[in-house]
Amino acid sequence: MSTDDNAPVLRPYGEAEPGYSLDVRLWKVTKVNRKARPYQLRWVVGGEVSSATFATSALAENRSSELRQAMRRGEAFEIASGQPESEVRAAAKAAKASEEVPPLRWFEFCRNYVAGRWRTSAAKTREGMADGLAAVTFAMVKRGDGAPSDEQLRLAFRWGIVPANAGEAPPADLKAAYDWLTTTDRPVGDVADAAVFEDVLYRLGYKLDGTPAAGDTYRRRRRALNTALEHAVVAGDLSGNPLQRDRHKHVGSNDVVDRRVLANALQARQLLAAVSYVGSWDRCRGRRLVAFYAVLYYAGLRPAEAVGLRRSDCHLPDAGWGTLTLRETRPVSGKQWTDSGERHDRRGLKAREAMSDRPVPIPPVLVAILRAHLDALREYALPPDRVGSPLAGRPYDLRHACITRWLNAGVPIAEVARRVGNSPEVIHRRYHGCIDGHEEAANAKITKALEEDGDTA
Repeated sequence: MSTDDNAPVLRPYGEAEPGYSLDVRLWKVTKVNRKARPYQLRWVVGGEVSSATFATSALAENRSSELRQAMRRGEAFEIASGQPESEVRAAAKAAKASEEVPPLRWFEFCRNYVAGRWRTSAAKTREGMADGLAAVTFAMVKRGDGAPSDEQLRLAFRWGIVPANAGEAPPADLKAAYDWLTTTDRPVGDVADAAVFEDVLYRLGYKLDGTPAAGDTYRRRRRALNTALEHAVVAGDLSGNPLQRDRHKHVGSNDVVDRRVLANALQARQLLAAVSYVGSWDRCRGRRLVAFYAVLYYAGLRPAEAVGLRRSDCHLPDAGWGTLTLRETRPVSGKQWTDSGERHDRRGLKAREAMSDRPVPIPPVLVAILRAHLDALREYALPPDRVGSPLAGRPYDLRHACITRWLNAGVPIAEVARRVGNSPEVIHRRYHGCIDGHEEAANAKITKALEEDGDTA
């Protein structure tokens, strides 16, 4: 005897339970006047006609074959639905199981998903996953009286999502937000609800203060959510990924470089002189910062590449140009995201194969600074009218200034891209508004053409 709960009950011909019949007749597949599902299959169970339509003839024939096999096995069909008894019983069992098992909640899903990817992900990737899913969580938690602020929810989520914190009591200042997060979060399936999904899209594209997020931030969050939802579909927690149906256009801040942040050569020298006075009780700190900012400005390094630079990576001759050979990056992520417990992760170069390097020629001025390095800041460096400006507001702006200076000097985009570790497409997109002289050159060409045509006054 079969032990399969879904196996059909086989009876002698002429016997069937009430509501079921062994009197089944199946007709051939026909074509009907329907655009989406033009192929129809019809059959009769106990005098009642059942039908189904299909997008292709192959699907219709496959269903016809399934019904014929059930008939050959002597299986009874349900009169009301026209389905074989085994299928009716399987559907009933699945419905009962879905009623007995509570739906997977959003926070539990996120914690399990991040734990599954933690071991193979870099610290920055882990932090990016947490940031993207935390933004979505604002839409996946029910609101009401006594609800914590979005900032507290974000902090509680980022703490709770770290695998090492599973089973631990949350910090006292996050307990209320953590309890709210874990008791009022929605089922994962609610992400497909139209109203909830609209809020999800808003949360991806806007910051907590309601201003649009940067384009890179939006894309990073959306990628994190899309990967998580695809995992939910594969695991059977979602029937489909709602992001695949989204056609919204995100209107966020532009990711091109703002010309106002670019420091010229004089301003850069003033900034480097001023930074040397940081930590006047310990001038070593100031000297380290001078070297750090100098390689960003003169060599176009990323901050994480500058942190990963070692003496053995530097060729610093007594005169002329030198070379920095980049082999490692040390991006800052926070102790909770790294395996070592340090703030800086240890990774290879961005967008390059592991163990590969990138040589960067450096001018004599940077060689001299680094050689000197080996053997209270903006207020001192800038005039009062520039202190409050965006000029060199972030360390990364010095890299922007370096790249812009090379482009304005006429260095080909491909060579600039090679030196700074970007693609030519990225360089062109982000820095096209910062290249000087192109408009004047274009005007001169047009003027010459007009003169040749005799159209000038």
